[in-house]
Amino acid sequence: MTKSKPQKQIHLAAHFPGVNNTTVWSDPRAGSHIDFSSFAHFAKTAERAKFDFLFLAEGLRLREQGGHIYDLDVVGRPDTFTVLAALAAVTDRLGLTGTINSTFNEPYEVARQFASLDHLSDGRSAWNVVTSWDAFTGENFRRGGFLPQDERYSRAKEFLATANELFDSWRGDEIIADQATGTFLGDAKAGAFVHEGKHFDIHGRFNVPRSPQGRPVIFQAGDSDEGREFAASSADAIFSRYAALDTGQAFYTDVKSRLAKYGRRSDQLLILPAASFVLGDTDAEAEEKAHEVRRQQVSGATAIKHLEFVWNRDLSGYDPEGPLPDIDPDPGEHHIARGRAQVRMYRDPLAVAREWRELAAANNWSIRDLVIETGNRQNFIGTPATVARTINDYVQADASDGFILVPYITPGGLDEFADQVVPLLQEQGVFRTDYEGTTLRDHLGLTHPDASGLAHRAAS
Repeated sequence: MTKSKPQKQIHLAAHFPGVNNTTVWSDPRAGSHIDFSSFAHFAKTAERAKFDFLFLAEGLRLREQGGHIYDLDVVGRPDTFTVLAALAAVTDRLGLTGTINSTFNEPYEVARQFASLDHLSDGRSAWNVVTSWDAFTGENFRRGGFLPQDERYSRAKEFLATANELFDSWRGDEIIADQATGTFLGDAKAGAFVHEGKHFDIHGRFNVPRSPQGRPVIFQAGDSDEGREFAASSADAIFSRYAALDTGQAFYTDVKSRLAKYGRRSDQLLILPAASFVLGDTDAEAEEKAHEVRRQQVSGATAIKHLEFVWNRDLSGYDPEGPLPDIDPDPGEHHIARGRAQVRMYRDPLAVAREWRELAAANNWSIRDLVIETGNRQNFIGTPATVARTINDYVQADASDGFILVPYITPGGLDEFADQVVPLLQEQGVFRTDYEGTTLRDHLGLTHPDASGLAHRAAS
């Protein structure tokens, strides 16, 4: 008799929407993306639902289109560390994950900020390590410019290694604070570090003692081959874009298969795709609601702007409810849209335009219809029971280890998922009914490293 495979426990997290077209800021139910009350409401909902962590993305420059600020999505956000530190004071167990760039920052500064956040939160910090791909963003920084892809990942890998050296410069037992003898430190060399490398040559003393987790949980979000290797060698979790069953399984298998060469087990790297959802009283109602949400997300003006990503031309004179332009895209080097990652998706704009014209003709689609139908769709649509069942099916089929949920309304869009879907997952025995540990590493079942580079298993 073959043993049945044990059920995996699902990991759930919440992505505070913004700096994209996912969130419908024009909806009457939407609130501020900068008032602290919005962040607090969102975080408290996630913690009430026993989610693993809250995730903040980051935009380092306001995006432009045609030389003007692109204001059809959310423009900007407060500083990541400031928001997460404030949230540490109004939550007790929820992990706090921030996206911090390795291209334009320095290891000492970032390590100090994350070690401080880990202390302030009693061990709940996580760092999504990203690189910056465009010179447009680089103009905001003293260094300016940008690095080629191989150099970006080379710098990122050394950046993370250097930060780990700083975290590990304290063992955790140096502070004696013996008031009777007047001895504070038991090791005069505490915090000493020396790093000499291609990108960083620094030495000194790290001034934040070892934090509760030792090091923050490390996330990675790149999808290139270099990004996958970086994650396999150095990350604790991947923020993936593959939330569908087939593509999720392929990505899951590929990345997990890379771990062995780095001496790592499959459970030492979690795959957590971003996923959106729409709930309804019936599956049909949810489908109808999802269609309306997509139309809210893609207004006529937004549709024209999205078409410009491919055409690289000013298309403001075209009717979004009319046919696609007869004129071909401009494949020129200088792009009308600056700072938007979508531009990189269309490396052959002439081929994309041909494909889109064929789709529009075959389906009698307007410009707006095309952008809606070819753009991102909600991943989970249906009744709470349908969504709970689908999420569990995907996780048990190794399409992911869980999901980072991105609601379309801020800050209350997570509420109905917390109240209606989470209890069903708990009833199935695949999601916790309460936190069992105190740190984010505990929630994720990850190891707690010590200063020697060894690791101890998290609480189970």
